[in-house]
Amino acid sequence: MNKPTNVSRRARAGTYVTVSTVGGERVRAFVPAPLPPTPPIEIDGALRRALDEALVALGRLDGVSGFLPDRNLLLYSFVRKEAVLSSQIEGTQSSLSDLLLAEIDEAPGVPIDDVSEVSNCVAAIEHGVRRLREDFPLSNRLLREMHEIMLRRGRGAEKQPGHFRHSQNWIGGTRPGNAVFVPPPPDRVEELMGALERFLHDERTSPLLKAALAHVQFETIHPFLDGNGRVGRILITLILVHGGLLSEPMLYLSLYFRQHRREYYERLSAVRLEDDWAGWLHFFAEAVNVTARSALDTAQRVTGMFAADLSRIHSLGRRAAAAAQVHTSLSKRPLASIAKLRELTGMSTPAIIRGLEALAGIGIVREITGRRRSRIFAYDQYLRLLNEGTETP
Repeated sequence: MNKPTNVSRRARAGTYVTVSTVGGERVRAFVPAPLPPTPPIEIDGALRRALDEALVALGRLDGVSGFLPDRNLLLYSFVRKEAVLSSQIEGTQSSLSDLLLAEIDEAPGVPIDDVSEVSNCVAAIEHGVRRLREDFPLSNRLLREMHEIMLRRGRGAEKQPGHFRHSQNWIGGTRPGNAVFVPPPPDRVEELMGALERFLHDERTSPLLKAALAHVQFETIHPFLDGNGRVGRILITLILVHGGLLSEPMLYLSLYFRQHRREYYERLSAVRLEDDWAGWLHFFAEAVNVTARSALDTAQRVTGMFAADLSRIHSLGRRAAAAAQVHTSLSKRPLASIAKLRELTGMSTPAIIRGLEALAGIGIVREITGRRRSRIFAYDQYLRLLNEGTETP
C-alpha cells in the first residue's frame, strides 16, 4: 500500500533523468517539478503555528528599524554579517573584523581571497536591494546581475559570472558518477529558471512560504557553476523585502544555517528524495523565528549601548563635542583609522585624536594595532556584539 504513495510523492518533488557526462559515464540528474508543489503541501496545526511565530518575529524585527536614530547604523553591519556567515558556509575563514579591516585598506588576518569573496557578497546583497528599491522586478536578470558581482574577482572569476551554466555540475564527490547530488542537465536550466521566475511573481503564495520554497528550488536547479549557495541565500532576503515582510535586509539567516549545517543540507535533500516539504518548512520557520529574535535582541542591545555611551560622553566637559562626533562615526564604522574618521566627520586630525583619547579614557574605544602610525581604533563593545556568531569555526 505504501509503494504507490511514495511514487506519487517523488513525482510531486521532481523526476530523475539519465545524462551522459565526460567520459561517457551515465548518471541520474534530478529535475524538480515546478512550484508550487502539486498537490499542495499539507500545513497542519504545528506547522501553521511555526510559520505564524516566524511572521511575528519578522514583524517585530522590522518594527525596530523605525525606532533607530539612524537605520543605516545597524543595516551596514547586519548586511556584512550575513555576507560573512553565508561565505563561511562555503568554506571561507573571513570574520566580520577581517572584512571591516579590508574596507579601510588594512590587511586582514586571513587570505585576501577569502575577504574578496565576502566583499563581493556584500556588494551583491546591496545591489539586489537597491534594484528592488528602483522597482526593478525580482527576476532571473537580477539574479544574474548579483551573480556577476559575486564572482567578479577572486575565486570563481573564471566560472562564467552572470551566466547560467552550460555544463553539468554536481554536489559532493569528485565527478557526477560519485556525487551526493546531480542537479538538472544544462539544457533544462533556462526552462526551470523561467518557471521559478514565474513563481516569484505568483501573488497567491505568501512571501514567507515563497522564500522557503524558492530557496529549495534554486538550490536544486543550481543554475550557476559557482556561487549558488550564496545567491540562493540572498534570494530569501530579497523575497522577504520585496514581499513587504522586511523594510531592510536585517535578517542574517546564514547564522542559523551555519550552526545547523548538517540539518540544513539534510532538509534540502529530503525534499528531493522524500518530497518532505513540511520538514523543510518547519526547519525554515524555526530559522526565521530564531534569527529574527536574535537580530532584534542585538538591535536593542546596541541601541541601549549607544544611549549609555552617549550619556557618559556628555559628562566629559570640553572634550564632549569632539568625542560625540567621533562616537557617531564609529557607530557607523566600528573599526576605523584616523583617515577614515576624517572622511566621515570632516574634523581635523588633532580634533579626532582628542575625541579618540577621550573615548579611550572612558573605555569606549580601543586602539588595536599597537603601532604609532596608521593606527586602527575599535568601538570595542559594539564590535563584540556584532561579531557574535561570526567567529570562524
